[in-house]
Amino acid sequence: MPKLHMAAQHLTAALLLCEVVMEILSWVPAKPVTRLKLVCKSWNSIISHPHFVKLHLHRSPKNAILLLTLTPALTLDEEEKWGLALTSVESFIQNPSSTLDAQENRHSLHGQDWVSGSCNGLVCVARFLCQPNNDIGDIWFRLLNPLTGFVSENSPCLRVNVHNSFGFGYDESSDSYKVVTVIPDSSGTVTAQVYSFGGSSWKTINSFPAFPFFPEDINGHFIGGTLNWLGLRNPHGADYDWADVTLDMLMIVSFDLKSDTHKQILLPKGIDEIPGQKPILGVWRNSLYLLHDYKNTHFIAWQMKEFGDENSWTQLLKISFHHLGVERLFPAFIFENGNIFMLIGRHRFEVVFYDRRDNSVKHINILANNRYVIAFDYVESLVQPC
Repeated sequence: MPKLHMAAQHLTAALLLCEVVMEILSWVPAKPVTRLKLVCKSWNSIISHPHFVKLHLHRSPKNAILLLTLTPALTLDEEEKWGLALTSVESFIQNPSSTLDAQENRHSLHGQDWVSGSCNGLVCVARFLCQPNNDIGDIWFRLLNPLTGFVSENSPCLRVNVHNSFGFGYDESSDSYKVVTVIPDSSGTVTAQVYSFGGSSWKTINSFPAFPFFPEDINGHFIGGTLNWLGLRNPHGADYDWADVTLDMLMIVSFDLKSDTHKQILLPKGIDEIPGQKPILGVWRNSLYLLHDYKNTHFIAWQMKEFGDENSWTQLLKISFHHLGVERLFPAFIFENGNIFMLIGRHRFEVVFYDRRDNSVKHINILANNRYVIAFDYVESLVQPC
């Protein structure tokens, strides 16, 4: 009996030690914690456990961004190349050019790849293949974790046209990652195809109510278990003239990844006329943003403070193009809880950062030589779904 009691004490002590080690390691940044798996078998077991992975994700710093960059071909024999660069918000804003040129934390993608979203440290990459001068082709998706090097198996192939919008997010109810492809046809009918990674087939959702803008809002925005697009009601296909669009045609479609259902979110009541340029949606942390111009003279940003509550739309700022030092601009990304806005200048070779906290404006030429940049909210993680 004393031996049994002693064994129980040893087991209890071992479990307590394991919990202490797990608690300490869960606060270590993602990159060094992956190296700590080599310390011993017990640490490798702790760090690889699904419970630890979720705990570590919850505690990971939320100040990283993922940049999708396009490097142009220098010769006729070369191909354009996409790359993923991981950086902090502060580093990118202070020195964007150095961030894009740095080789550290950079990952190469195929020239036919496209990032369709980022969630919980995973990046969803689409590859579209079609014959020259043909709008119809095959597309499939895979997941990768730039930090751990994890790459998932490809999704089943899907036959689509080039005018598609994508979305990637996490369904907490089923602990699954899903990609959604929104597909219009020439008659104006829009359907959605949903794939859950690890599954064997796509699920068709008929009567999708709107056609997302292409290419301005090609990717759906993930927030609160939903993917959200800004699009047009009954546009009769991708070939439409913005000059013919009316305010009542604009709508936000929110797709619930748990139920595979969609609903409409109303635009802010303060929008009383159609913007001169196509508006876009944005997400930073737990807020949805709507960005647009006003009479081609001002930039306006709205924030939905409580996602899903249409009465919580609040106008964050209205600032003149003159103050920003541009004649025309295109919204690109939001940083720091809606305080810093990244905008693309008229000729798409100049990036403008506006900080509403001190009303400051910073101009950076980072699109020289046809370099293309798209930013995604990102968190480093150890997530590697089955």
